Amino acid sequence: MNIFLIGYRCTGKTSVGRKLSGKLDKTFIDADIKLVEDYGATIKDIVEREGWASFRAKEKEVLKTLCLSENQVIATGGGVIIDDENIEIMKKNGHVIWLKATVETIRNRIFSDQMTEEQRPSLTSKGLENEIEETLSERSPLYTNAMDFSIDTDNVSIDLICSEIMEKMKRIER
Repeated sequence: MNIFLIGYRCTGKTSVGRKLSGKLDKTFIDADIKLVEDYGATIKDIVEREGWASFRAKEKEVLKTLCLSENQVIATGGGVIIDDENIEIMKKNGHVIWLKATVETIRNRIFSDQMTEEQRPSLTSKGLENEIEETLSERSPLYTNAMDFSIDTDNVSIDLICSEIMEKMKRIER
């Protein structure tokens, strides 16, 4: 069984995923990093050269490939839930956990993340705060539809988030 971490940019999917995989003795995979490795280009380059539709198709192929294996914690891209087929793939192959954070927390994490420029191209032509608010508003129902449960990552340590996930996983698996 796999665990899929979904959520907006900078909600903790990679950081939590790394730690959680160690605690659960599972392999950790960041789907965005796998996509970059598989296609030999950054997400920003793919989007600029080929557009968002091409990127989303590549994202789906990577997700399908990852699901050929089990016993993984997979940090997905923030927009993986835009495609209903991706949600079906994740639900069929494991548990889906939505990591949530406020607009302010996301903004602060984006500013402090050195990978933002390369890995996180702008989703809209609006300013950062407006982009976060608008995109979160659009995606929240999709995250809700996809998730088995959610975890708030605002002002909470990674260890505490992992403990909360493991506790909720025990309840689901009973």
